[in-house]
Amino acid sequence: MTDTTIDRAGTARLDYVPPQASFPRNDGIIPMSLRTVHFVMPGGVDDPATPSGGNAYDRRVCLDLPGFGWRVDRHVVAGDWPRPDAAARTALARTLRGLPDGAVVLLDGLVACGVPELVVPQARRLRTAVLVHLPLGDETGLDPAVAADLDARERAVLRAVPAVIATSDWAVRRLVSHHGLAPDRVHVAAPGADIAPLAPGTDGVSRLLCVAAVTPRKGQHRLVEALAAVADLPWSCALVGGLTQDPGYVAHLRSRIRGHGLEDRLELTGPRSGAALDASYAAADLMVLTSYAETYGMAVTEALARGIPVLATDVGGLPEAVGRAPDGSVPGILVPPEDPAAIAAELRGWFGEADVRRRLKAAARGRRAALGGWASTAQGLAAVLRRLPAEPRRAA
Repeated sequence: MTDTTIDRAGTARLDYVPPQASFPRNDGIIPMSLRTVHFVMPGGVDDPATPSGGNAYDRRVCLDLPGFGWRVDRHVVAGDWPRPDAAARTALARTLRGLPDGAVVLLDGLVACGVPELVVPQARRLRTAVLVHLPLGDETGLDPAVAADLDARERAVLRAVPAVIATSDWAVRRLVSHHGLAPDRVHVAAPGADIAPLAPGTDGVSRLLCVAAVTPRKGQHRLVEALAAVADLPWSCALVGGLTQDPGYVAHLRSRIRGHGLEDRLELTGPRSGAALDASYAAADLMVLTSYAETYGMAVTEALARGIPVLATDVGGLPEAVGRAPDGSVPGILVPPEDPAAIAAELRGWFGEADVRRRLKAAARGRRAALGGWASTAQGLAAVLRRLPAEPRRAA
């Protein structure tokens, strides 16, 4: 059957939801009751003005987990996570205290990993898993002392719970090595992708699209510098993403755009959803993402689900998201981080070599057909929840 869902950027879609009738029956007639998982998420998870991959992932698995035996009881806790004020800390403490002993709890790492003093004691009585969208210390632009403190706090939380869930194989390796976690306690549940109609594009070459919140970690200033270096080429570019997370960075980016005289060619659109986001993808000839850090890169698979090739920085889990078509071809170009000149060089190749464009577009269509769906994500999460120890983990 189908159900209306919300994708990673807030787009309403009709997606497959496994039918409840497929559950095993406990007496041959009445479906078994769903087990309950309490999912603790950050405030703003449903706010279309602040879209993020983490928010979209959380929303989507809430919709799909019932198809694999888990009813989701959502607990949305407002606050400036991962460094909350007193009111947010009180709200989280109250939420956790209100859960019954032995309850199965899935904690979004943005909420959980910065407050071990609240989470670790509750992990002694709850059956807890933590979902890490991005290691806290990997956020770009943090003061080194702040990053070190967040890193230590995250380590304390992750070592106290029996299961940690990451969104890519790269992120699993990162968490295991960086925090000294037992490999058998860290699991991957990569984001899914909904196959969408093939994007017709604009003219097959000139319309560039970046879908990402405008923040230092997403590195849009590097894209601006690269585009300035190829200003002689007939490109236009839309930067689609939230503008409220870091107003200072947005102002700096606008200043750079003006300084290079690119105001008429490079647009900061703000967040888009629904038909407006669909139209942005439909017009795109090439997706560009110049992040400093990504555990996966859901915008990449969102583009590939429409057959749009990708130009992205070779960091974190982005190579996994780009992936390969069934014939082994790569549907994108990976460039070294911290190198706008490399981005500019690849853009010149994209514009100047028709064979390169044909090869990348063919690979993108092949990758599109092989992308995993969200049912696989929910199935992986459900399996982790089922394997949580019957008794809560006792922190060392």
